[in-house]
Amino acid sequence: MSDETAMSDETALSDETALSDETAMSESQAHNWDLPDPFILPITVREEDTDRLGHANNVVYVRWMEDVSWAHIESLGMTWALHEETGKAMAITHTEVDYLLSANAGDELVLGTWLTDWDGRFRSARQFQLIRVADGKTLLRGLSTHACVDMKSQRPSRAPKAFAEILSGALVPGGRGLPL
Repeated sequence: MSDETAMSDETALSDETALSDETAMSESQAHNWDLPDPFILPITVREEDTDRLGHANNVVYVRWMEDVSWAHIESLGMTWALHEETGKAMAITHTEVDYLLSANAGDELVLGTWLTDWDGRFRSARQFQLIRVADGKTLLRGLSTHACVDMKSQRPSRAPKAFAEILSGALVPGGRGLPL
């Protein structure tokens, strides 16, 4: 392969990367997020997500919140392998959900999350916002708090250094924090 061909391949790859970064950025900026730079999970409401009232069931929203939480921390390097290696995990201690509007089968949604507090030892907080893509309306706002536990005993435990570094580095200022 000639240097010229290699260079044009690199340029094409670079252009594609820039385009996908711009798309991700515009996707994030296209919505009226409560906080900057959310970690987002696209969701399509399935028929089986709905209840007798014909809208997404409240239990499904909580499942989506857990799904985006795991995807977010894993993207930061807090993988299940790290949990197993350290014998520690961040367990949910409290969840608040404000259901503002309903979602129906077929709706395209985007769920954003942010790590909004970390006490440096045991506890963290995470904020959520669910937006319907079609009209940009916020359907849900939520908050969950977490405590580090020993995976064998299920008792509270100081977070390992790796967790502390990951959580500290991912904090987004301006969100709701841990209760006093």
